[in-house]
Amino acid sequence: MVIAVLPNLDKRGAAEVVEKLGAMLKKEGIKAYLPDTICSSNYLHVPEDELYSLADVIITVGGDGTIMRYAKRAALDNKPVLSINAGRMGYLADIEQNELSLISKLIIGDYRIENRMMLDVAVYENGNLVGNYSALNDAVITSGFISRIIDISVAVENDAINYRADGLIVSTPTGSTAYSMSAGGPIIDPATENICITPICSHSLSAKPILMSANTTLSLKSFSKKRAEIYLTVDGRKVANVKPFSEIRITKSQNTVKLIRLSNRSFYKTMSVKFRDSRSV
Repeated sequence: MVIAVLPNLDKRGAAEVVEKLGAMLKKEGIKAYLPDTICSSNYLHVPEDELYSLADVIITVGGDGTIMRYAKRAALDNKPVLSINAGRMGYLADIEQNELSLISKLIIGDYRIENRMMLDVAVYENGNLVGNYSALNDAVITSGFISRIIDISVAVENDAINYRADGLIVSTPTGSTAYSMSAGGPIIDPATENICITPICSHSLSAKPILMSANTTLSLKSFSKKRAEIYLTVDGRKVANVKPFSEIRITKSQNTVKLIRLSNRSFYKTMSVKFRDSRSV
């Protein structure tokens, strides 16, 4: 087995986890790699782009943003990802920093893999493709100004759904527990495949989240009567300005993120633990 470790060393405790993990893997005779920008005597080093084809398993150390960044890239090479939490929430992570002993299960192959659906997000201007992105969580159209209402049209086959709102979230089941949930969207079991549309502060009494088939093709357009800037963000990163002549097409991706699960915690147990507030402790 060949393992690539991709950490976010800006996260608290990440460097210590990398060193402990490296020592464990070296003791077991596992060939482990780090990007050549990170020094550690317990690892071999190659450029980051080469790790995905070289490794059998990718291990990330960081928060949810770290997991999404590396897991989406690993999906292109169909490589499974194990995530160790070094972030504040770490909702997507499988194990915590004090659970490194579970790595022994990875070595002997005692684990399961969850396949997580992704979205392809294509941006067109005047009919020309100008950007293509992958979303594990969501794609969001929103105004650059607080409380500035924008008009959003969502074409589904031959029909259109129109919103006047602060923005619109198109999420996967994985992303249903992120921004979509905060905006009033449903929590969706990640074992299912759906696309969820959730308006943000809609200026309507009847606008509700809509759950659609994963095979639905969505075409989004947006404009502001007050000429406010409108942005498209994918998994929390701003990727494009949305103009009146822009079209955003969202479809189910052919690639899936493969998350390794060593722990026995179910989706519902993880949700209960991660979202527990101080009143229930």
